[in-house]
Amino acid sequence: MKFRTIGADPATRREVSVLSLGAMLFGTLTDEETSYAILDRYVAAGGTFVDTSDNYAFWHTGSRGGESEGVLGRWRRSRGVGDEIVVATKLGASPLAPGTGYVDNPEGLSAGAIRRAVEGSKERLGTERLDLLYAHIEDPKVELRETVEAFAGLVAEGSVGLLGVSNHWAWKVERARGIAERAGMPGYEVLQYRHSYLRPRTDLPADLSPDGSQGLVDGQLLSYVRAEGERLALVAYSPLLAGAYVRDDKPLGAEYDHPGTPARLAALRDVAKEAGATVNQVVLAWLIGGEVPVIPLVGASSVAQLDESLAAVDLELTADQRARLDATR
Repeated sequence: MKFRTIGADPATRREVSVLSLGAMLFGTLTDEETSYAILDRYVAAGGTFVDTSDNYAFWHTGSRGGESEGVLGRWRRSRGVGDEIVVATKLGASPLAPGTGYVDNPEGLSAGAIRRAVEGSKERLGTERLDLLYAHIEDPKVELRETVEAFAGLVAEGSVGLLGVSNHWAWKVERARGIAERAGMPGYEVLQYRHSYLRPRTDLPADLSPDGSQGLVDGQLLSYVRAEGERLALVAYSPLLAGAYVRDDKPLGAEYDHPGTPARLAALRDVAKEAGATVNQVVLAWLIGGEVPVIPLVGASSVAQLDESLAAVDLELTADQRARLDATR
């Protein structure tokens, strides 16, 4: 396994594996026994960075979520797992009532909602301190300062280690970090966004915004992360596009219906053949070893799926292969 540091403050920064494991479907579509087997294999391979959320996976159960956190908490207790494994969770997108959703009825990012959500996550995960806490989605009804101060207060009291943000416009992330910096408070140091080798259109209306999806990595966000260097870490969710690179029954979405997609797919397949690797492994290796380093966040419904992703950590693309992948438009 390879590792990198997230966070700039020596008091809170952590060293984590360059491949993160997503636990979104643990406890719902992935049963507890299988979830434990995947987690055990990940840790045995040197993995140290597990991701969940307080709303996972409400859409499969009609609940408010929490099933994934519950499985992770029971696994941690059964295996005696402590601080050596960094567990990241998120808040803000759990529906306020069963049968509703994060679009029409989210818990949000008010100070009170944040406090309640953190207490629930700590109880389900079986810990007094959350290693990394993300603001999951934007809350336009709450002033940024209220959210920033509430997150910073959790760090100050020791309830949270690192702070992160997901699915926010880049300008709003910068504004929130500016508020924290000017006040001498801890701010967001980890970003989690959807990112992969194929380039999506960013102009299509999304659930939460007519301007497109706040959750996609684009040139603005990459430029921001590059400029910030070690002050910001980027975690990429859905790097393998839910199997769409390799499965005919998982078609690419409308955002990939543009002339650049076939050319990049062709380049990807050529490099995979040369490297003796799978297309998925090349995608992950491309992300891990890029000029802007990215931590891919992979899901797995079986140990075999996880093993394919783990093998990508040791896949070294040649300079020529990377240049061809990068040059394809």
